[in-house]
Amino acid sequence: MIFRNLSEEDITLNLVTKGKHSALSKIAVKLARRTGLDDQVVLRRLWKRESSGATGIGRGIAVPHAVFQSISCPVASFTRLAPPIDFRSSDGHPVDLVFTLLWPRSAATTFLPALAQLCRLVRASRIREGLRLARSADEVMAILDNDPRAIDWPAIPERAATWASLR
Repeated sequence: MIFRNLSEEDITLNLVTKGKHSALSKIAVKLARRTGLDDQVVLRRLWKRESSGATGIGRGIAVPHAVFQSISCPVASFTRLAPPIDFRSSDGHPVDLVFTLLWPRSAATTFLPALAQLCRLVRASRIREGLRLARSADEVMAILDNDPRAIDWPAIPERAATWASLR
């Protein structure tokens, strides 16, 4: 899955924004740097998709995405927002976990299977809560690799009880 191959630069923790547009704007800048695309073009495409139907999928998660002719492979990022913001999710919960995708038009048929795989991963409460408790990009990467043993949660006393309840 594409989110299992994120690097540190693809992960932002505790991003403070004024709302959905501000969040997407900051995310677009990072993705544009990585892809060589213009950040305003990335933002317009993400916002256009968001305007056609909210990308909040529930449980505090959103998956904004856009398709580009000019990229040859999928590009992803993970952003944890602080505080959560309204993404007009169907369950009404504000979003704090944002998985953003830029997808190549040439691989459009692989988008829905990748999205379904992400939804299956974040259905697990221990994954969602692990992402909410992660203190570093390394911890996020370990969680998305679905390897909770790589994270030393109990070494941090205030998180030990929470982590134990998620197992």
